[in-house]
Amino acid sequence: MKVPEEIVELLKREQSFTIVSHINPEGDALGASIALALALRLLNRDVRVFNRDGVPYMYGFLPFSELVETGMDRERLKNSVLIVLDCNDLERVGLKEVECKKIVVIDHHQTVTDFGHIRWIEPESPAAGLMVYNLLKELGTVIDRAMAVNLYAAIAVDTGTFRYENTTPEVLRAAAELVEAGVNPGEVSRRLYESWSVNKFRLLVSMLKTVEIVNTGNINSAISIITLDMFRETGADASDTENFINFPRMIESVDISAMFREVESGCWKASLRSKGNCDVSLIASHFGGGGHKNAAGYKVCGDIEEVKRGLLEAIQDLVATR
Repeated sequence: MKVPEEIVELLKREQSFTIVSHINPEGDALGASIALALALRLLNRDVRVFNRDGVPYMYGFLPFSELVETGMDRERLKNSVLIVLDCNDLERVGLKEVECKKIVVIDHHQTVTDFGHIRWIEPESPAAGLMVYNLLKELGTVIDRAMAVNLYAAIAVDTGTFRYENTTPEVLRAAAELVEAGVNPGEVSRRLYESWSVNKFRLLVSMLKTVEIVNTGNINSAISIITLDMFRETGADASDTENFINFPRMIESVDISAMFREVESGCWKASLRSKGNCDVSLIASHFGGGGHKNAAGYKVCGDIEEVKRGLLEAIQDLVATR
């Protein structure tokens, strides 16, 4: 992976940075942001980390997670370089507009926009965390344990802890170096996958009861839903739904797992996961969304039965083009 010299030079030259990532953050967005912030602090830079939704409780174990702020200092931003991590537009960050010195985009999603003054887009990269890892190596940063844990968690989340098709030799080599820097893989895995609240577990049970498996051509889709009522009944919240979509994906015959989470009455966030060569980013883009070949999403409003029908029609179109 080649790191753009323009970004390295900018990080060495400028003094003030604001790192932002997408709303409803997961481990890749948070771990990559915190690790980069720690590296810039070692260079005696003035750096702030912003995420509108903050750090979900399950990621509270990340070293220096307290650096992530939910408020934006607009006056400071005017003289700061804005680094947009793990997404490539302001809407995903939850901001409408910004006034800053320069905007740098570091992202690995297939859906690319022309946002930003400097864009480093690596659709083949398994995680933004791997991009930041390579950036820190290029900067000559000694990666300490705190940075390593954040980067390892970032990589682990987006590769399914090295189970997904995006697991490459490069990412495994990077993970090994991060373990040498002090990461305990078993502890990170326990924090990510075995530290659920009772409310989160109850919500999963409720979601699994909604699973429908539908055959469309030669594609089997597992469709599940999470309603606002289900959140109220279980006491769980949106951050608890991370990884839920992967449970129906475990069924051997399932090609696509689709989960519709109600974000406001009648409006849904659709998450898509697939196996092998089934490109769900094409389905998401049909609805104005995007993502990766095997992980994508979009937003849609309407009656849930109509919303599900729309998805199945899009899958049918995908089948017709294969």
